[in-house]
Amino acid sequence: MFEKLLEFIKLNYPEQSQIHLHEPFLNGNEKEYINECFNTNMVSSIGPFVKDFEDKVSSFLGAKYGIATFNGTSALHISLLLSGVCEDDEVITQSLTFIGTCNPIRYLNANPVFIDVDKDTLGLSPQKLNEFLTSKCELRNDGNCWNKETGKRIKACIPVHVNGFANRIDKIIEICLEYNIEVIEDAAEALGSKYKDKYLGTFGKVNALSFNGNKIITTGGGGMIITNDYEIALQAKHLTTQAKLSHKWEFDHDQIGYNYRLPNVNAAIGCAQIEIFQSILEKKSIIAKEYRNFFENFEIDFLEGIESSNPNFWLNTIIIRDKAQKNELLNLSHKNNIFLRPLWKPLHNLEMYKDSTQDNLDNTKWLYDRCISLPSSVVGL
Repeated sequence: MFEKLLEFIKLNYPEQSQIHLHEPFLNGNEKEYINECFNTNMVSSIGPFVKDFEDKVSSFLGAKYGIATFNGTSALHISLLLSGVCEDDEVITQSLTFIGTCNPIRYLNANPVFIDVDKDTLGLSPQKLNEFLTSKCELRNDGNCWNKETGKRIKACIPVHVNGFANRIDKIIEICLEYNIEVIEDAAEALGSKYKDKYLGTFGKVNALSFNGNKIITTGGGGMIITNDYEIALQAKHLTTQAKLSHKWEFDHDQIGYNYRLPNVNAAIGCAQIEIFQSILEKKSIIAKEYRNFFENFEIDFLEGIESSNPNFWLNTIIIRDKAQKNELLNLSHKNNIFLRPLWKPLHNLEMYKDSTQDNLDNTKWLYDRCISLPSSVVGL
């Protein structure tokens, strides 16, 4: 079976001696726009492409504001700040995610709380979230949610849309609203994915995207804060521009800010990418359909997303029998220069997060032992 899968992948990428998980598809006006940056000397964070890229992405999503940053991690960092997360607070998230979800929590000297995921979404489980909040937390007279066991305030929750698959974000927001917990979507992998006819990355008050080189569209490195709140958007731009006050010549700053703005040359790539994004999504759908048809003949689960969702299929994902079978397939594929990948090692197993508060994580462990991401580039289609 595994040999047949690898042959099938080779047929889809016949001209590649090494088949990587996901490569950028640079097939639009990228070079033209980059040359425009060079010709005008606007290669840093000042230039027309930055605003244009922000407007195009937010317009695509049906959101009011987008604030471009130099990566998704910085977008999450500022989103947490603007959600009121302070030192010693707790932030609920999942262990089954890339470390960039969790590190910004620690940047603020806050503490992650790991809740389990659902097997059919790979994302934060509303049921497990509700059980944790009901049994171990309380909403006090000060309007804040408090963890009764640690004595710390729970200020925010970061659910992740893993590999472009929607979690049950509406239920998560409903639960968090009851406990006055701010929801920040980590939609780094989910640009173009929908849930109940609404784009992921637009459900929370403030949310984060990524345009890293391996994402569905790229700016080389980049991220974006998405919000419908004018004041949040204003403050986000201010903080990501070193909190510099506007003046013709004075360098004046009113608080600690961050050098997080996306350079114009990166935004130029993004503008070209968003122009061909619909075509990329269509090609993604074709790849997913081909994988789906292939796996109908085998006892392997191919993830398709939950009801009422439309994944972008950034990374096509399968669930196989057990950890031994996962390692067998990974070893075989890498020997053949086909670079399949497991999901990330759960964060609660990493040295820097092993002592973090965690609930029962059985689904997290089960999925990590069985999930494999397949080559999903649209290059060549």
